[in-house]
Amino acid sequence: MRWCTMNRALLAVLFLFTCARTPDAPAPATTTEKAPMQTETGPSVTFPDGYSVHIEIVANDELRAQGLMFRDRLRPDSGMLFMFPEDGEYPFWMKNTHIPLDILYFDKEYKLVSMHERVPPCRTDPCPYYASSGPAQYVLELNSGRAGKLGVKPGDKLTVTR
Repeated sequence: MRWCTMNRALLAVLFLFTCARTPDAPAPATTTEKAPMQTETGPSVTFPDGYSVHIEIVANDELRAQGLMFRDRLRPDSGMLFMFPEDGEYPFWMKNTHIPLDILYFDKEYKLVSMHERVPPCRTDPCPYYASSGPAQYVLELNSGRAGKLGVKPGDKLTVTR
């Protein structure tokens, strides 16, 4: 009997607390931090040695223009894959990018064409551009130094899992 009385009292307190909220109450505070990178079940790229990196795929002009700008970190096992509709020259820059990156350029068959390693954030205006040495359709950005640790080299083929 005592347990029922305690449960009723608890329910009454919870009901009063819930009803006491006014509709004009301010919304919970939000953060300006970007959503976390893709989870382990999301898209990934796999290098020839079997090492996989979880990726965000950016395949439209708006997302490509934003890229990794304004982010303060990138998980070690993550990256961003820029997908373009066709092979071409797609120079990248580091304007408003806070973290140093490796930039890898792949052709339409996901074969590594060229790369720029340890590209620093842009601290001057205008920012320098980093272009591929040949036509590319996909560009992968990774944390600075990751490409060297993986030992990737031109001609290596990437496998993309969506």
